[in-house]
Parts: sequence; C-alpha cells; structure tokens
Amino acid sequence: MGLDDHAHASRNGTPVRVLVVDDHSEARDVLRDLIDGIDAFALVGEAASGEEALEAAAALAPRLVIMDQRMPGMDGLEAARRLKARHPEVVIVLTSADDLPSDLIDRCGAASFIHKHRLTRGRLVEVWRTQVT
Repeated sequence: MGLDDHAHASRNGTPVRVLVVDDHSEARDVLRDLIDGIDAFALVGEAASGEEALEAAAALAPRLVIMDQRMPGMDGLEAARRLKARHPEVVIVLTSADDLPSDLIDRCGAASFIHKHRLTRGRLVEVWRTQVT
C-alpha cells in the first residue's frame, strides 16, 4: 500500500485542498513538489505571509494548511491562531528550521509541527490521517 492509500481524500472523494504558506519562494517550491507527489492532496494556493494566508484561506477554503512559523509581519503562530479561530475545521501543520515548544503549537491551534528537515510526504499523510480518523 502506498502513501495515497492512507491519505484519505475528503469525504466526498475529492482531493484534500492544501494551502502552503512560507515567505521564501524556494520553500514554497519544495512544498509544492511535496504536495504534487501525493495524489490525495491538491495544492489550491500559496501565500508568502500570515496576512496573505488568512486572505487565501478565506478565498480558497483549504482543508490543510502547511505554514512556516517564522515570517516577517504576522508570524505563523499568530496566523495559525487567527486561522483556526475563523476556520476551526482547517488542519494546520507548522514548519520551521527551528524546534518549537509543544505548548506554543497547542496554543495556536496547530495540529502538528514538523521540522523542515523532517518534512516528508509520509509525515504529511500521517498528520492528515490522524486528524481525520
């Protein structure tokens, strides 16, 4: 069984709508490639800041948001907190090149934190699967 056998598309069988948020275009490229490799996921948009993430989430209705913690202006923690308050159904995965204390992740409403160096298709699928089952 491959990754996609466990990714569980949304209940109506359509792919899981994914928004990626990172202030570095190279990181967004990596995330785009990662998402493209999971058949049950569909990239619906990208944002380069916390502010853009909130606007994109309102317009695009993602089910999964992969967001960098460190961004200028509104950082990922604050953006995740606001996003979760407005859209409680959204699953948020925070990423960073630094480790984050679990209490910060819990307080902002993120489902998970994955260090950028450990971010893989398998880890994303695992987080999604644990949130929808």
